[in-house]
Amino acid sequence: MTKGRQEDIEALIAEVAMGNKEAFSRLYDATSGKLLSVCLRVLDERAAAEDAMQEVFFKVWKNASRFKVTGHSPMTWLITIARNTAIDRLRGRKVHADVSEFSDRIAAPERTPEQSALVAAEARRMSTCLGELAMERRDAVKGAYLDGRSYQDLAKQFNVPLNTMRTWLRRSLLSLRECMSQ
Repeated sequence: MTKGRQEDIEALIAEVAMGNKEAFSRLYDATSGKLLSVCLRVLDERAAAEDAMQEVFFKVWKNASRFKVTGHSPMTWLITIARNTAIDRLRGRKVHADVSEFSDRIAAPERTPEQSALVAAEARRMSTCLGELAMERRDAVKGAYLDGRSYQDLAKQFNVPLNTMRTWLRRSLLSLRECMSQ
């Protein structure tokens, strides 16, 4: 995300925090495709993802005043809300999706060919970066962030203490961030 776009989204969130409905509409237009993609990856059903999106934007409207400008991408804040909402819905229905099904998911029907190419390139880059992680770490990351499994479940699966699992995930995310920024 470019710095200007990041600042635009930060400004929209600030306006939403003040109750500006027009800014909320512009924020939705600017971010809904990416956030729907996040929900689709977790829920694996378009209807469920669209329902989750309604809840995501309700939470954004309600909690915009909690957003703090820290220099980090505001999309990270929005994606976290979307991911957590989708995971809550997934846990509510007790379904565990197969990670391999997520790779071909189309994020939003309104994408232009250029946007689709960029998303596909980013997905390939993420796949390459995931491939650079040790197998156990990669499986733990996929379990936590794609399947929505708890750290405790993953710690049991890999037969490691809970704090070790947290460390694995934190370090793996740092490695992924570094790899993706190259």
